[in-house]
Amino acid sequence: MRTFEEHLQAAAAMHGHLCAGQVLGVRMARRGCVELGIDPDERSARRRLIVYVETDRCAADAVASVTGCKLGRRTLKHVDYGKMAATLVDTRTGNAARVIARDDAREKALAYCESDGETSKAQLIAYQKMPDDELLLVQRVKVDIPPEDLPGRPLRRVTCQQCGESVSDGREVVVNGRTLCRVCAGTSYYRISD
Repeated sequence: MRTFEEHLQAAAAMHGHLCAGQVLGVRMARRGCVELGIDPDERSARRRLIVYVETDRCAADAVASVTGCKLGRRTLKHVDYGKMAATLVDTRTGNAARVIARDDAREKALAYCESDGETSKAQLIAYQKMPDDELLLVQRVKVDIPPEDLPGRPLRRVTCQQCGESVSDGREVVVNGRTLCRVCAGTSYYRISD
């Protein structure tokens, strides 16, 4: 496995800057990989990983950078829980580890560095130094991944009976006997403008 510093540099380059969230994401991903006995820098190991990130903040990019998991490969999943946590799943063994950033680490950060009281600067420095047990919590979990969420080609496609667009892998909704996409079923994140 590459060094922590190498992973941190790669994550910062991918994300565009180095911040406390990047450090957390790198630490979370590395810890999850250690828990699963996976070296994320080995190509064959990366193919075994599926990662669920529970935030859409800086740490998510760092987790993706370390693990090599990507949305487009269907190996990175975003579940918007608003939590600084990630679950790494070894698809070969079924083992999974959920790694959570400890809430109390923010307050402890000031004790790890000389700081002018600027919390974000203290966290950036401290999160690189803090022992795992003061920064992270690890839970062994089980994740049931449906076949339609696994990497690979879509298992099936249907056509929305209202708009005519294709819908892949069970994302359709049946309303009053009609197969619809989620937009036509009324659960869209956007509206058509005039």
